[in-house]
Amino acid sequence: MEVKKIAVIGAGAMGNGIAQVGIMAGYKVAMHDVEQRFVDRGLGTIKESLAKFVGKGKITQEQNDDMLARLTPTIDLKAASQDADLIIEAVFEDMAVKKKIFGDIDGLAPAHAILASNTSSMSITEIATATKRPDKVVGMHFFNPAVLMKLVEVIYAQKSSDAAIQTTVEVAKQMQKVPVIVRKDSPGFIYNRVNAPASLLLQLILDKGSPTPEQFDAVFKGFVPMTPFELQDYVGWDIIIHTQEYYSKTLSKDYTPRKALVDLVKAGTLGKKTGKGIYDWSAGRPTIDTSNPTTEFDATHMVALQVNEATKLLEEGVTDSPADIDLAIANGGGGIGPFTLAKGIGYPVLVQKCNELADKFGVEVFRPTKTMQEGKIEV
Repeated sequence: MEVKKIAVIGAGAMGNGIAQVGIMAGYKVAMHDVEQRFVDRGLGTIKESLAKFVGKGKITQEQNDDMLARLTPTIDLKAASQDADLIIEAVFEDMAVKKKIFGDIDGLAPAHAILASNTSSMSITEIATATKRPDKVVGMHFFNPAVLMKLVEVIYAQKSSDAAIQTTVEVAKQMQKVPVIVRKDSPGFIYNRVNAPASLLLQLILDKGSPTPEQFDAVFKGFVPMTPFELQDYVGWDIIIHTQEYYSKTLSKDYTPRKALVDLVKAGTLGKKTGKGIYDWSAGRPTIDTSNPTTEFDATHMVALQVNEATKLLEEGVTDSPADIDLAIANGGGGIGPFTLAKGIGYPVLVQKCNELADKFGVEVFRPTKTMQEGKIEV
């Protein structure tokens, strides 16, 4: 199916980013939100972003004008949906809200239209139950900022058709993205699921009180784009706790938020968005002291948890491709894929690290899988 018009539901950070990617790829795009002020704010963000591209010589003023001419900001959901070929929902992570939106757009969109959710972890299959076209409901998970990040996870719900998935993949390619197909709807899909245990480890270290986040981050400074605790600050601890709560219900009670995380969120020290979290962001990106790195943990601990969780995705049939997992991790955060790293480090070392962490914290999700212990993954 040829896609000519895309509707994006939600004009916030992700929504306006996806809308911008759409018009830059040559599509007509309707960007909808429930209030005019949200639509106006999203439009303002897009205009500022495109102006920067013009200033850097990446697009011409004529291209800028053409892109904006193909963008229709609106608070009218019917107008946004009625002639769209692909509708991408990009509202906040609340299942009831998402299902209400999908029920509404199902009744407004053309029969051929594909309905996609940009959810980062919630069940596409459950979202699809709000519609009468479950075969045309898919996941289309962009990464923040959508204009710059390359990865798009295209997710099969239980009843998604191959045709709907393939059309969504082609749209992602037209947007100059790297689509990775997630074959089984599962919490966190690929990128966020692979990183879930590492995020849990950071929470446990915070709860334990030692080493300090800065001592831990000092180990990583210089060879990752953003150190682990710095990245959590950047994402926002409110988002982290919400995700951990979801994983505690869907994956394992091991993910239940610990006191230190709860206290951070209660205090409103959420990270970059509030100016302070673990670090002070008031003057821009924080400076991390690297003079006193911890000796209790090393980078291999984090790699071990990633590789182990990646093997669970293979065992569960979320994907059957180790190469796709590596592709997702490389394009979702700019790192090196876990299986590529495992090849260099060796599985016996990684298995030992997983057992070490499982014993230290009493957390079974850190325990190495059968696939991990066999250590025969090829990429």
